[in-house]
Amino acid sequence: MIADFVETLLIKGLEKRSFEVLYEPRISLPEVRELAGGLTGIVVNTRTPVDRKMMEAAPNLEWIARLGSGLDIIDLTAAGKKGIVVFNTPEGNSNAVAEHLLGMLLSLSNNICRANREMRSLEWHREKNRGWELSEKTVGIIGFGNTGSAFAKVLEGFNCKILAFDKYKQHYSEGHRFVEELDSVEDIVRHADVVSLHLPLTNETRQMADDQFFSCCKKGLVFCNTSRGGIVNTASLIGFLSSGHLKGACLDVFENEKPESWNLEEAENFSSLSKMENVVLTPHIAGWTKESKIKIAKTVLKKLDEII
Repeated sequence: MIADFVETLLIKGLEKRSFEVLYEPRISLPEVRELAGGLTGIVVNTRTPVDRKMMEAAPNLEWIARLGSGLDIIDLTAAGKKGIVVFNTPEGNSNAVAEHLLGMLLSLSNNICRANREMRSLEWHREKNRGWELSEKTVGIIGFGNTGSAFAKVLEGFNCKILAFDKYKQHYSEGHRFVEELDSVEDIVRHADVVSLHLPLTNETRQMADDQFFSCCKKGLVFCNTSRGGIVNTASLIGFLSSGHLKGACLDVFENEKPESWNLEEAENFSSLSKMENVVLTPHIAGWTKESKIKIAKTVLKKLDEII
């Protein structure tokens, strides 16, 4: 089953590999559970979590393919116990994420969103919208996997000093001559003018960016997150933006990405963020390009060929 919108080449590729494909991009989670018993494989995205109960309802399930990177929607422990192969496709949208983040950062630094809005109302404010340049700024990248390294690559032409930290890798900056490896998150946030998170959501990273994290940041830092909203304590972020300790933020991901389910605190937090001129917001679309859709489909097929 494919439970989200994909390129036709993925459907045809699966059929070529002798799979009977059930393409249901609008299927609801309860409907997936009802059909789980007949599945040998499932292709999912964020809105279709695969938990232990679903796996128990799918005795023939052999593999789960995640469109994109985040494996937090899949119970990996349960999958391991049942011998179900799980794989994701971060290679497919890493460049899309990097380019989107760069666009957000340039929009923030040059006041493009505000100036565009003002111009549409025939307001012409030049000095008010004087920006700042990335050149000669220090950019810190926390997490140097597919998206972190892709972001470093798109920054190479901007004359930035690039710092990186990845707890689980060594000598990862080889091939990135502009990147300097540091020993801790604290080292990154103390020295960087811009910090960008490129981490999975795990028990270790959940709510990592909290009061303690932001208090360690260099005053005037710009904070960017295109990874997972749950890594950030939104109330803490708002507090440090409001105090002026943080210069701004670029956010593509949020703790709760279903507005219809927001509680009062979540609604108030988003209202606060949306009113801040020094914050750029997008609805989890950083990896959402026409090209990445094709690359992800090809990556699913390539990885599937390695296991079947």
